[in-house]
Amino acid sequence: MLRILHDVKVDWLGLRKPLLMFSILLLLAGLASAIGRWATPGGTEPFNLGVDFKGGTLVTVDFKSPPSLDDIRNSLAGVGMGDAVIQPALDKQGRVLIKLAQQGAGEEATSRAEVDLGAAKVEQALSGFGQRVDRSTGEGDWDIVSKDAVGPVAGRQLRNQAITVTLLALVGILLYIAFRYEWTYGASAVITVFHDVLVTLAFFTVFQWEVNLTTIAALLTLVGFSVNDTIVTFDRVRENLRLHRRATLYDTTNEAINQTLSRTVITAGLVFLSVLALVLFGGEVLRSFSLALFIGVIIGTYSTIAISNPLMVWWQQRLERAGRGGTKEAPPRAEGGPRQTRSTPAPAKRRAGAAAR
Repeated sequence: MLRILHDVKVDWLGLRKPLLMFSILLLLAGLASAIGRWATPGGTEPFNLGVDFKGGTLVTVDFKSPPSLDDIRNSLAGVGMGDAVIQPALDKQGRVLIKLAQQGAGEEATSRAEVDLGAAKVEQALSGFGQRVDRSTGEGDWDIVSKDAVGPVAGRQLRNQAITVTLLALVGILLYIAFRYEWTYGASAVITVFHDVLVTLAFFTVFQWEVNLTTIAALLTLVGFSVNDTIVTFDRVRENLRLHRRATLYDTTNEAINQTLSRTVITAGLVFLSVLALVLFGGEVLRSFSLALFIGVIIGTYSTIAISNPLMVWWQQRLERAGRGGTKEAPPRAEGGPRQTRSTPAPAKRRAGAAAR
């Protein structure tokens, strides 16, 4: 097995307080950003929800000679539609799907007028790529073949389904780890996953990165990545407890983190480089997905050391102290000391003396 770190002896649990404070500051920053945007009069929503959640217009365009997606995106930005999502269709060559954010408020966004308004902006932006196809002659460079609305009702359904899927995944993780190890291990792992997801969402609300379905897919991927890293460390803790029965849980956990640190750095480092390539070269379509994974890989690796293991040790120690405090045990006899015998009561001594006489 490849190892890049040898004989690491870092007291990670001794650093738990400053690391926990760092996590709390990140969570508070995200909470302050979300509440501030929601409570400020005339402010924006806590999260920059995309078309999938907020509702909007989907315009399908056929090109005879399709330009690059960056050129289409720049033309849309010129008419004030810089937040549009552009995707090439897989079922037909030269077809492009353009998703526009909601053009109106409330139910107005689902009306035909709002859909036509979005299509008109798309037509204005595409005018620089030639003439629209004349249906009678078939001559032209591009044509709008369909325009549909995604209303806020559908957006709420998608949002609720995404939350349900995430919660069900966390429940399954809790049950598995509780069965495989102990319930304190499972609870610590689930709390760590919540921490990773919430910190990642904190970056999205602070920087107002768009949240769409690809973001949810990245968060679910992050859940699996974070739990896998935590399970590896927990498994080493269990092995060390069997090998070193006289060692404390504190020392055993520190040793487990140091022993798996090389594996953690190699695995997380390779994933980090792959995600960094997506951030730099993935384009706007994968921007939300790649940013969520980029932040999540860093936070997931950090939380294995700073959140899950300290929380597990703290929980186990509290349970052990509660168990010892709830039972009364006789004080142990000193090694090599005299054996304590029960003294004979005075009446029994007098009866014994009378019988001897």
